[in-house]
Amino acid sequence: MKKIVTFGCALCLLAGAAFAKLSSDEVKRLSEAATVLDELRNVPDNGIPQDLWNKAECAVVIPSLKKAAFIVGGEYGAGVMSCRKNGDWTSPVFMQLTKGSVGFQIGAQSTDLVLLIMNRRGLEKLLNDKVSLGADASVAAGPVGRTASAATDAQLSAEILSYSRSQGLFAGINLSGGVMKPDNDAQVRAYGRDVAASDVALGNKRVSLEQATAFLSALRRQTGAAAAN
Repeated sequence: MKKIVTFGCALCLLAGAAFAKLSSDEVKRLSEAATVLDELRNVPDNGIPQDLWNKAECAVVIPSLKKAAFIVGGEYGAGVMSCRKNGDWTSPVFMQLTKGSVGFQIGAQSTDLVLLIMNRRGLEKLLNDKVSLGADASVAAGPVGRTASAATDAQLSAEILSYSRSQGLFAGINLSGGVMKPDNDAQVRAYGRDVAASDVALGNKRVSLEQATAFLSALRRQTGAAAAN
């Protein structure tokens, strides 16, 4: 009996280790996402309006969207998403974005993206296996500046507001035609096969990720600053 118990405990430890090991790229993704959020706080007069931060259901940060040689004429980016739950932010969901390059940040070598998910309907669509932005989920280039008073009707009604930063310049960007989906491989490494991306985003299961501490702290500072001002 003791051997059976010992063997069972060993299997549990091995199972835990199997999904607790993020790749170096995924750890870097979390770190760079935190940096993007912290640097946004230095552009209060030409950044995301504070009111929109307060209203957002979730935030997606995709650091360093780059041209990808294996996607002909397109862009590829990997980022993380966190959502509000009981006054705080959930552990991150790993996300992927692909998009055609025509008319999209022409001349930019690397672009940081921030997407605000403005309602639960938009979140539920993003958690599907594959969502076409602008077709399956409405997306608009977000207004910039201290307030959202200059937002157009299209921006105010959009499920997702998108922003970009390239070579120090910060502006709204149109991501229509882009395809976003959860990064299932990264999700399994982070939380295991039994935890769905929806469980993490909606806070249905209590999970934590040590490597995400800096990202979540930066998100709290960003939204805390918005609320204070």
